[in-house]
Amino acid sequence: MTLNKIILLYVAFRKSMGDDFSSAESVLKTFCRRVGEDAELADITADHVQAFLVGTGAVSGYWRRKYDALRGLYRYAITRGFIDKAPLPSTAVRAPRFKPHIYTDDEVHRLLNAIPSCLNPPRKLEPHTLRSILLLLYGAGLRIGEVVALTVADVDISASVITIRNAKFHKTRIVPLGSELSQIIAGYAAHREAAGHSTGAEAPFFVLRRGASTSVQIVQCAFRRLCKQANVLRQDGARYQPRLHDMRHSFAVRRLTIWYREGADVQKLLPQLATYMGHVKLSATQVYLTMTPELLREASERFERYACQEVCHG
Repeated sequence: MTLNKIILLYVAFRKSMGDDFSSAESVLKTFCRRVGEDAELADITADHVQAFLVGTGAVSGYWRRKYDALRGLYRYAITRGFIDKAPLPSTAVRAPRFKPHIYTDDEVHRLLNAIPSCLNPPRKLEPHTLRSILLLLYGAGLRIGEVVALTVADVDISASVITIRNAKFHKTRIVPLGSELSQIIAGYAAHREAAGHSTGAEAPFFVLRRGASTSVQIVQCAFRRLCKQANVLRQDGARYQPRLHDMRHSFAVRRLTIWYREGADVQKLLPQLATYMGHVKLSATQVYLTMTPELLREASERFERYACQEVCHG
């Protein structure tokens, strides 16, 4: 049995079970290309597997994704009698926990102020478009893929809500916007209409200078230039410099900090935050809640107030 054939059988099996297997399928196809499509499954050694798992960079969460995909494949092959045992490491390597960059208010202001000079001379992505996108990411905690996929029909200016369709978990959700953010998006809508861009329901909401839809890659490229221009850089030796997705992390942390500051019941509100961010499980939201010094201070002050009340009533 060749590696290519067993992968095809395994992928078909998983999809027949209704699994969303696209990510693992991509990993397995990459493994197949590295080892060789005509390679016999029984001839693949632990060295082949280890070389694929380690790759060329530092150990990251991708190591675990590759390991889990191969473990599933080999479990399938063993239970059907194609091989006797899997050439996988006995224990999985735990990658260092990734620490996102939580933007400070000062960093966000510097990024916004640097947009005109960063996108000068005018490029395909115009300054007012990039500014609106960044504020939507930071103010509503959306994913960049969700933002660039918005159509005119998805943005209800009068109701101050955005409809996110077919998001990461194949769900559609309604995202209310605060008054300030709603005004910013309304201003962008007026600007794109004045520029003569299509206002048809299916037209992309965020467009390039000539009216074509923008993309994740275009925004990411502009954002990397913008970070350098504004000197918003990590100095902690992290693998990644500040990312667009870190805006989503910053949104979650900022919302939690505000709740602590307001004396709100954070545990009660966390499920609402999960729903707003489009998470199926609360644990997915908790991944975004990095303990920053400001958040730690607010949480500590909340605990001190609680402890004092307990002592006073004891």
